[in-house]
Amino acid sequence: MNPYITAEKAVEIVNSGDRVFVHGSAATPLSLVNALLDRAGQINNVELTAISTYGDIKWNRPEVLDSFRLNSLFVSANVRGWANSEYGGYIPVFLSEIPQLFNSGVLPLDVAMVQVSTPDQHGYCTLGTSVDAALSAVRNAKKVIALVNPQMPRVLGDGIIHHSVFDAMVWEDTPLIELDYASKSNGVCDKIGRIVAALIEDGSTLQMGIGTIPDAVLKHLQDHRRLGIHTEMFSDGVVDLVENGVVTNEFKKVECGKIISTFILGTRKVYDFANNNPIVNCMDVSFVNNVGVIARNPKVIAINSAIEIDLTGQVCADSIGKYQYSGIGGQMDFMRGASLSEGGKPIIAIPSVTDKGISRIVPFLKEGAGVVTTRGHVHYVATEYGVVNLYGKNMEQRAKLLISIAHPDHREMLERAYYERFAKLPLSSV
Repeated sequence: MNPYITAEKAVEIVNSGDRVFVHGSAATPLSLVNALLDRAGQINNVELTAISTYGDIKWNRPEVLDSFRLNSLFVSANVRGWANSEYGGYIPVFLSEIPQLFNSGVLPLDVAMVQVSTPDQHGYCTLGTSVDAALSAVRNAKKVIALVNPQMPRVLGDGIIHHSVFDAMVWEDTPLIELDYASKSNGVCDKIGRIVAALIEDGSTLQMGIGTIPDAVLKHLQDHRRLGIHTEMFSDGVVDLVENGVVTNEFKKVECGKIISTFILGTRKVYDFANNNPIVNCMDVSFVNNVGVIARNPKVIAINSAIEIDLTGQVCADSIGKYQYSGIGGQMDFMRGASLSEGGKPIIAIPSVTDKGISRIVPFLKEGAGVVTTRGHVHYVATEYGVVNLYGKNMEQRAKLLISIAHPDHREMLERAYYERFAKLPLSSV
């Protein structure tokens, strides 16, 4: 008997008023999501929630917006317009705490839609490239729909689920979503990658955020030795370091000998590398991003980016003013974990200017901007003009240091802002 049904039949499980979790990153079950959105008008008041999604989600239609609402835990490019509209919303939350939203019933789930690897001889699938909060979603949702894809790698770790858990299964042999960060690199990213790589000592444990700069850092680590990986996510750049003997994971205190991550996003190269690989474990994000767990590893290097940083060190990484661009994610989890690790280094790495030439180092964050990493948590900041360490520095010292690595075209403006902000009042008027 064929256990598989069509996507259109599977999403009939969803009823009006339901909250539906959507699996994310490379595991975004596009055919299930779009089949569900095609039920607009048949069902109403359905809430979708997800961390990060990729691919062409066909949400921008009047009938869809009348029936569905997005309440996102992270804002991805493909739904950014939806999340910022009257039909959407964003929940600020640390990535490490999202499973607790589901476990505690703060966000009860009616349905979870996930993409999984094919069942093995014992009937077990895996959540493949994204365990993150999807494991908690599967465990807590009243109903689970699985898109079973033979091209999804079988990734070891926490995301092993017996097919009997699924209320409906859809078979689809389709390539995973791919992102090639190396193809987007440029001279500025390469300079920053070289600068940050010079901060990394042999025996360090690495966490890389999403984007071209973390990938550029990895490219400059070929002469390093005995590195470990405990990270929120990893991409293609890690594969070469493992194959060349740079990453051995031998000094890690947590899961020694293994790469620990919560999701994987890259090209087929990294998906094939992760497939059934005993040194790769994708784990529940409440474990991977737990500050105490992170801090147990030696010399944790946390490499993250930002939209802008003010002269006192406040980091905005999730919004452009009031416009929600992404989310809190795991930046604070790892920045804090690295700072508590013996010999650890939390690093914010950014180009000095945007693509339009606007300074990313600013006198004040834009009105409405979110502070993802506070000035009390920031240590190292790197641009293509160098790196500074703000730890233990007062506000004026921080400002001077940040100005020194700003783009030369904007330093005069920042220096004027410095003098206006830090002009001292006579003691009698304080």
